[in-house]
Amino acid sequence: MKRKRIAVIERELCNPKLTGYACMKACPVNRTGKDCITVWMDKKPIINEELCIGCGICQKKCFRNAIDIVNLPEQLQEEPIHRYGRNAFMLFRLPIPQKNAVIGLIGPNGVGKSTVLNIFSGKIKPNTGLLESDVPWDEIIKRFRGTELQEYLKRLSKKEIRVGYKPQHVDLIPKMYRGRAADLLKKTDENGMLEETVKRLGISGILEKNVGSLSGGELQLFAIAAVLLKDADFYFFDEPSSYLDVYERMLAAKEIRRLAEKAVVMVVEHDLAVADYLADYVHILYGRPGAFGVVSRPYAVRVGINTYLEGFIREENMRFRAESIKFDITPKRFEKTALFLEFPGFEKKFEGFELKTEGGELYKGEIIGILGPNATGKTTFIKMLSGELEPDKTTGDSILGSLKLSCKPQRLLLKKEQEAMTLREFLKTESEKSFSKEGKSIMRILGLEKLLERTMGSLSGGELQSAMITAALTKPCDLMLLDEPSAFLDVEQRLRVARLLRTITESKEIPCFVVDHDLQFIDVLSDRIMLFEGEQGVRGFGNSPAHLKNGMNRFLKALNMTFRRDPQTGRPRANKPGSQKDSEQKEKGEYYYMG
Repeated sequence: MKRKRIAVIERELCNPKLTGYACMKACPVNRTGKDCITVWMDKKPIINEELCIGCGICQKKCFRNAIDIVNLPEQLQEEPIHRYGRNAFMLFRLPIPQKNAVIGLIGPNGVGKSTVLNIFSGKIKPNTGLLESDVPWDEIIKRFRGTELQEYLKRLSKKEIRVGYKPQHVDLIPKMYRGRAADLLKKTDENGMLEETVKRLGISGILEKNVGSLSGGELQLFAIAAVLLKDADFYFFDEPSSYLDVYERMLAAKEIRRLAEKAVVMVVEHDLAVADYLADYVHILYGRPGAFGVVSRPYAVRVGINTYLEGFIREENMRFRAESIKFDITPKRFEKTALFLEFPGFEKKFEGFELKTEGGELYKGEIIGILGPNATGKTTFIKMLSGELEPDKTTGDSILGSLKLSCKPQRLLLKKEQEAMTLREFLKTESEKSFSKEGKSIMRILGLEKLLERTMGSLSGGELQSAMITAALTKPCDLMLLDEPSAFLDVEQRLRVARLLRTITESKEIPCFVVDHDLQFIDVLSDRIMLFEGEQGVRGFGNSPAHLKNGMNRFLKALNMTFRRDPQTGRPRANKPGSQKDSEQKEKGEYYYMG
């Protein structure tokens, strides 16, 4: 029988002692004498999906936001490949591994990428949605006859698959591992490739450091190196570009691509320019986050990304997003508004590193994107603006000290007492305006409404980032400073954040500095660019803000990289070095925009 809808109950949030089984009492089917919502063995409600009429009353009555009733797409004819339990998340289909190719997984957070990993790594055996019996491997494998997945699952059933996994939330690594980076990498080196891998990734400078002292970018490269050094059959990289600068992203992508010569490689990546460069084929994942996910058929990378942006899979007649995502092909023109302030130049010296930044003008409602290689002083500049760090020298007077600032830090680190807080408690503590009308609207847009009773320690990287951004955007301030807000967010979340920032800065005439490495995000968001240059980890120089086109071109020229615009969607795409497009744009001096 074809499923019409599914009911999902988040067991950790469900608390009948607080709600008094309000969902059961309000259910109209229960009131007719039928058992649509009953009490399960754990003394929490369970919903019979065949009897459920999809009225949604139980959802509204549950103030813990533990229930989600979802109508499945009519086009979805098959049974799921896996379900975690009664009224739990359900995954339909699996991506197809291919030899000598990198497979990209693109889509929103919460629609099954972790489930795919758990199945492909052998952590969970797919149950085809049957919860009462153990489904034989032969039946599971039969569903994928004629595909490369058939052979993979055969080996998986015999426990012959070795896995290398790079997690999403690299900030947690120092909590799990202690010691010198070199010592930890030696333990994972199963092929005697440590020296070569360190050289290729350019991470010799981190080897003597303790893992706990590594920056976000250094932690990411450390984690990627640890996986590259493993001798595995299946490699899975979850958001390998977070915290890395553009050059490092492409460098890591090149090393990940090497693995496809010997093993199955799958990558989750939300920076579409990197996904385009890294993957050969992509699967689109869509559905309702936390409720169900569907894996599309494989597409060549350009076609797949454009299909995802369009929000419509023609072969399945499936529209999974109301509107398509388009990008402006022509660069924005910066128009000056009222002058907010002139910020000074800074100088700061540390042991082994020195930074100089130029001053500049900052206009009301303006967003200045900050770009540049890692370890050239961008975060240090933000900390001096915020007053967290005292500059050794300033050029010119400043009124920064008299301003109310709102800051979103680079690293998503929680204090011990914050981990046990609910998201509701955390937001109330961080910003008195979190639950204002505007704050609730921001929470809804960023998908936090249903997470308010969850503990901060249980949030994913994307959820934690959304929480930090919400706190920053709702805090009353004169100036906002956001350090890498796109990290761990999916493509749609990044664009929502960009639109929110644009709306808030313009309507309230609040200027904003944003550090980020996602060129698509910076391009959509910024009025002007502040470019940082220098020798990584030795010296940095921050230029005064420049027009968007000029700043982007200068930045990419320094990296000897060119980006073109996709004619269908307007999104930036990295040109292959030495290609006709690459040579043509370099000859014209147009590293980011054609013409």
